Amino acid sequence: MKICVHGAGAWGTAVAVNAAARHEVTLWARDAAQADAMSAARENTRYLPGLALPASLAVRAGDIAQAQAGVDLVIVATPMAALREQLLALRGTSAQVAWLCKGVEPALDASPTAYGLLAHEIWAQVAPELKAGVLSGPSFAQEVAEGRPTALVAASPHTSVRDALVDAFHGPALRVYANDDIVGVEVGGAVKNVLAIATGLCDGLALGLNARAALITRGLAEMTRFGLALGARADTFMGLSGLGDLVLTATGDLSRNRKVGLLLAQGRTLAQAVDSLGHVAEGVYCARTVVQRARGLGIEMPIAEGVVALLDGQVSPRDAVAALTGRDPVPESVQSGPAGRLSS
Repeated sequence: MKICVHGAGAWGTAVAVNAAARHEVTLWARDAAQADAMSAARENTRYLPGLALPASLAVRAGDIAQAQAGVDLVIVATPMAALREQLLALRGTSAQVAWLCKGVEPALDASPTAYGLLAHEIWAQVAPELKAGVLSGPSFAQEVAEGRPTALVAASPHTSVRDALVDAFHGPALRVYANDDIVGVEVGGAVKNVLAIATGLCDGLALGLNARAALITRGLAEMTRFGLALGARADTFMGLSGLGDLVLTATGDLSRNRKVGLLLAQGRTLAQAVDSLGHVAEGVYCARTVVQRARGLGIEMPIAEGVVALLDGQVSPRDAVAALTGRDPVPESVQSGPAGRLSS
């Protein structure tokens, strides 16, 4: 199989390294200087330092149209903010297409009723003729690049896309499972980033493991309610892209979104926290859009609302936690609407 990976960040490099052991892979960088440096050093010194690139992996830059020539599978490994541009550039390709980004696009206008789109909605809007989908699930790029055991989910309404992703990446260390619920998989990938900021805040304030478990559990309920309102299946949220990705991102030390919460709990400003990462923390950019869209759907997401208030500087870290723990009790139910206090 001939594969082109668009985006030479940590994730793009990791999946390119993984696939290069079995396929003909080109890693396409936006920046020509970065591509030249990676080719010369055989290493992505900025995003995955210390990891040797296999000799079979080609690193290129230039016109995206050149990257599509004769390719069977295109992997878009850019941040969410660049997905629309990438899909527009891929219009007309006969290759299967999949993206790795997890988040929600910012609203394109400032009207009160405007909201951002999930990746599959952008696809439907700008390039519906593409055979496309998403590769998601609980995974840190560093561990995938190192060949550590990982399980991912390939989601698409198209069997050919799911099959291509399984053929490209499924192996002894990286297991890929197919799912046709692209809505649920993308909601899980987006909302878990927001919830991870909340759990980082919880850990940074040393509230304990009980509080963390309660926050993750009630966060899963929020995620599921939101997904069901958008047409997802409930069982998807008990799988890799729901519970699995939430647990990893909310508890793992490699989680950028969790680190934002930790730093805010330590008294850092949001700008200081984001600047210290060196990578994109998608939860920071999609939290407001998730909450805005949930309000439009009549879905209560108190944890996500608390994260937005914290990011906007409307409440302190301790006040954000106090607002959650002080909520009125309700029956424990995914379907019930409001999530109760953390101890419910």
